[in-house]
Amino acid sequence: MTNLFEAAGLEREAPRPLADRLRPESLADVVGQDHLVGPEGVFTRMLRSGRFGSVILWGPPGTGKTTIARLLAREAKLVFVQMSAIFSGVQDLKKAFEAARAQREQGRGTLLFIDEIHRFNRTQQDSFLPVMEDGTITLVGATTENPSFELNAALLSRAQVLTLRRLDSAALEQLLARAEAYEGRTLPLDPAARDALMQLADGDGRYLLNMAEEIFASVPGTGEPLDSAGLAEVVQRRMPLYDKSRDGHYNLISALHKSVRGSDPDAALYYLARMLVAGEDPLYIARRVVRMAVEDIGLADPQALTQAVAAKDAFDFLGSPEGELAIAQAVIYMATAPKSNAAYVAYKAATRRAKETGSLSPPFHILNAPTKLMKAQGYGKGYDYDHDAAEAFSGQNYFPEDMPRERYYDPPERGFEREIRKRLDYWAKLRDQRQVEDDGQ
Repeated sequence: MTNLFEAAGLEREAPRPLADRLRPESLADVVGQDHLVGPEGVFTRMLRSGRFGSVILWGPPGTGKTTIARLLAREAKLVFVQMSAIFSGVQDLKKAFEAARAQREQGRGTLLFIDEIHRFNRTQQDSFLPVMEDGTITLVGATTENPSFELNAALLSRAQVLTLRRLDSAALEQLLARAEAYEGRTLPLDPAARDALMQLADGDGRYLLNMAEEIFASVPGTGEPLDSAGLAEVVQRRMPLYDKSRDGHYNLISALHKSVRGSDPDAALYYLARMLVAGEDPLYIARRVVRMAVEDIGLADPQALTQAVAAKDAFDFLGSPEGELAIAQAVIYMATAPKSNAAYVAYKAATRRAKETGSLSPPFHILNAPTKLMKAQGYGKGYDYDHDAAEAFSGQNYFPEDMPRERYYDPPERGFEREIRKRLDYWAKLRDQRQVEDDGQ
């Protein structure tokens, strides 16, 4: 429906950001998402077949989610209704559903686009189910968060999740070319500054065009192109895309941990710096470095845990930014240390068996006998004090009598654990000898 503002032509005259003025007019004009809108893209095939179902568009900001939803409605000949989960509630949804039913009675379908759909609570998300099932609406939800964590399983079962990609350099260049064609002049940046702008955009096309608009406005047509320093003055500094409670947080800490595990100190330092630059709590990272020391290095290098805890203490003592160097040093140490998860695996195996075996009693010979009754029942009888044995190793059995001896810890031939394996193999040999002697008596 056309409102008075649009009918009077005022909407066309109102100031609009360059990013809005350059919105694509067809799905084929959307850049960087060929897997969705290209000749054999998902949406292209859907529209060609005439079967278009509800979808969830998952991707970073500025990759075209809203634009794609508008164009889908246009090409599928559906009424386009846009709402934001930030500003809408159940009553707003009910009104939208009623309007969609009215459109349906007139033979027109409705595409309901919900921006930030992950911000709806469970009840609000559940309200979509009946109108999706009976065809009252075709839902297109947009989210920057992982749908698996943020959306109800019932909603996800009725909608296809499609991922939008971060815009690469080629896609960003296409957007700049369109902006230059629209403005009728080249963006006034030297090559280094142009590359810097692309880096600042960080895959966000809307941000890129907004910054291009600022640059065009700041530099007259006859002005000298800006260098990198001039660009920084115009656009200031953009914080990297990072939310400490969302996917960016977990993705980067995962990348840091796996880079350390993979013995790549350079990649590990890069992800450490990414997190610190984005404002992550250094003590959170320090705690994760301690975990790396015990989970991925363990006894292959017993000093790893000492280094990790020392880094945490150094940061507590020095504060930021000097203390962050201690964390960086610990990350380098972890990445370059020999790796072993033998202790981690052993602990998990022992925990699993502890749950399975219940309350089996330890053998009587290793139980203390603080009372006469317990001594009379055989507590402590036959215990061999290892320090009095040859090699300070008695070879006695310490497992419950109703449980065969098991092995959980299997150190690899790496780092300090190479020496531990030698000891364990030697003690196993002595234990076998004692078993032979006991069997011969």
